[in-house]
Order: sequence, then structure tokens, then C-alpha cells
Amino acid sequence: MTGAGAREGSDPPAGPRREPEPASPRDDASRTPRPPPREDAPPRAPGPPPLRPFGLVLHRDGRWTHEGQPILHPRLRAAFDRGVRWLPDERKYVVQLGRFRGEIEVEEAAFFVRAVDAARGELALSDGSREPLDPATLATSPHDGALLCRVKRDLAPGGLPARFTHAAQAELLASVEDDPDGPHLLLANTRHAVFRMGSDPAV
Repeated sequence: MTGAGAREGSDPPAGPRREPEPASPRDDASRTPRPPPREDAPPRAPGPPPLRPFGLVLHRDGRWTHEGQPILHPRLRAAFDRGVRWLPDERKYVVQLGRFRGEIEVEEAAFFVRAVDAARGELALSDGSREPLDPATLATSPHDGALLCRVKRDLAPGGLPARFTHAAQAELLASVEDDPDGPHLLLANTRHAVFRMGSDPAV
């Protein structure tokens, strides 16, 4: 029997078509490719080579020479004076000029007292710094009797030797007063007894 109905054995009519559901953010995240495993960090570059002398010498009278030749240019000498550094860990003196750093040979003292401010009790040093004078550290050079003192105690427990220039030595001695109980050094309105000074054993 034929008619408008479905024939026997035929497929049932299809229902309404369902659209696919959008993927959830969690599903998207699960499909996101994972970054490759992190490789080990590259080895660090080796540190700077060990410091070695390169022929620069600071003499006890303040002269600079390089491989025996005097350095005469005033601005270069001044740059060397300002660039002197003490490295506590290496226990070496160096000259620092920008990124350059080289070990130097020091005959007696790497720092020089250029001026004395007796009213303040301060010293002006060759590297451009200023610091108070400790009269207890005054000594004489075993080479020529010039005055020495100790400075930079933040870098070395006993301080580092500094040598007075002729002008600075004259300024300091001008502050010595003779009193009935002996000579005294007047610094920053404080009197310091002047004892007989020996040579600095560390120089």
C-alpha cells in the first residue's frame, strides 16, 4: 500500500541538526602547545685575569714612571693620583681609569697629604678625598725622615701609609705650639701632645 506516509523499511526522518558546542577556555588551554623544556643556563664567562704589574711605579717622592720612563704629562699624572685604589682582598694597589684597572708598584706610600686644614683637623689627600688626621699615627719615613701618617682605615685595620708633601708638612708643623709641659699639636681646637716620632714599621 502506497501513500504519503513513510515506506516500510525506510530510514526515519532526521531530526533538527545540532550545532557543535563552542570549546571552553579550559579545552583551548589543554590544546595550547607547551613550551619546550628550559635548557640549562650557559656557563658564566670567566672573570678578569689576575692582576699583575705592568710597569707603572709610584715613587716615594710622588713621581710616576712607566717601565723606567717618567710620566711628565700633568693631566695624566693627576689622573693616576686620583685613580689609586687599594684592594683589600687582593692586598694590592691599582690604578683605576674608567674600565681599565692595572696593578701598580708602590715604593713607600700610595697616598700623599697635599694640604692640612688645622682648623678642622683634616687632610687633603692625593686621590681627592679628605679625612681627619689621627695624630697618634704620625711617624717618619725610614728613607728620608719625611712625615707619614695612616689613612683609609675603612680599607685596612691599621690604615694605609700616606706621605706628607713638603708644603703639607710645613702646614702641620706650623700648628705645633711650645708649652711649658712640652710641644703640642693644635688641631680642631684640640691639643695633642707631640712625642718623639719613630719610623713607620709598615713602610
